[in-house]
Amino acid sequence: MLIAGIDIGSGTTKCLLVDETGTVRGRGLVRTKADFERVAREVLEAAQATDGGGADTVGYVATTGLGRYAVPFRDIQITDLTCGARGAATLFPTTRYVLDIGAQCSRAIKLREGGKVKEFHMNEKCAAGSGGFLERAAKYLEVTVADIGALSLRSAKPQPISSVCAVLAESEIINHVSEGVSVDDILRGIHNSLADRALNLLKRVGLDGEVTLIGGVALQEGMVVALREKLGVPVNVPEAPQYATALGAALLGLQRFRKLSAPAAA
Repeated sequence: MLIAGIDIGSGTTKCLLVDETGTVRGRGLVRTKADFERVAREVLEAAQATDGGGADTVGYVATTGLGRYAVPFRDIQITDLTCGARGAATLFPTTRYVLDIGAQCSRAIKLREGGKVKEFHMNEKCAAGSGGFLERAAKYLEVTVADIGALSLRSAKPQPISSVCAVLAESEIINHVSEGVSVDDILRGIHNSLADRALNLLKRVGLDGEVTLIGGVALQEGMVVALREKLGVPVNVPEAPQYATALGAALLGLQRFRKLSAPAAA
């Protein structure tokens, strides 16, 4: 039997399947749509299609993310802060902090023992500090999101993006383009700007040790390099950072399932 962790984010929805030993058996990712129940079923089917066992039954479903309440077939819902912390701590047991840069907001989390949340701060007032801003910048600069990381690494003279407002930051990008600044330098400037905002968030939770970066933005090499230069501490990046929160949901769901399945004390 499998346990599913479904993370319904504002940009994408992820599902990760684990068996009763906690071993990952399948994963799926789809674009988030307005119908959260439908997208949850779609991503669950996608994850089941990658399961090596094929016909294994999903016996317990844990949901997280902004749409976690909107999945009627769930067995439990868990906050994405809790799941992100658990997923990061599972992948990197020595990590003390988690940085989650999502499509709409960024979060800095300080961990206590066992991968539990001790303290956190979020930047959700403006998209300039999130992955969604990178998507809009890529569209304006006529590059794909998948290419942003490599292009950023080619920068010879990063151009600063100083505005904390997404609208004003976009105006800065337009000005840079009109002045003939290269796409590479603009993108590295954006990564540096996001790294500055991340550092400010992490300082608010008392940054003084190892950080694990999760979320889809962690797939961009330029962002990782900018963070490592800015933070001055070790920065871990999972092999599949976009699934870290779904992993936490699946493992916490497994933990709950074991408790429910345990025989009652005599």
